[in-house]
Amino acid sequence: MKWKYQQKTLDMTLNIVKGQIKYLSILFSLIVVAPNTFAVDKACSSGESNIPRAMFSTGIENREPVDRVLILDNSRSDVYFFSDLRHLQGRTIKHRWEFEGKLIKEKSFEVKGPRWRVYSLHKLDKEMLGRWTVVVADDNGCPLRAVIFKYVAKEDGGQTAAIIKLQ
Repeated sequence: MKWKYQQKTLDMTLNIVKGQIKYLSILFSLIVVAPNTFAVDKACSSGESNIPRAMFSTGIENREPVDRVLILDNSRSDVYFFSDLRHLQGRTIKHRWEFEGKLIKEKSFEVKGPRWRVYSLHKLDKEMLGRWTVVVADDNGCPLRAVIFKYVAKEDGGQTAAIIKLQ
């Protein structure tokens, strides 16, 4: 009887060690392998962001967002992404729209001044519920800023959107 208990304890310990090894191998691949997988041609600088404001909105008026979307329900399909670019004149900046990590569309902008406000519009498919991200990237493909919102199903009788009115 004692031998069966010791064997069971040993089996449980072995399973724990196997789980830790699997976890460490995944962690190793994320730290060591993944950064090289997504490398760009030129090194990305780790300097300060030149994008003081970037947000999703339900509308744009006078080149400014009317609100900030955190969660949007699928009773709406139009969503804008606004970014305020500073000291990036002469460069091309992109809004990369992603759904659950997959690139859906890309919009490029030529920055022509020291302060340049741009926005892009995306018409959401009411069935594509989940995490939406826009990555603002420079002409080398380096990410400068990323913003996320969640697109959810409209619940009857309940409020599902989280939209902050600006001014």
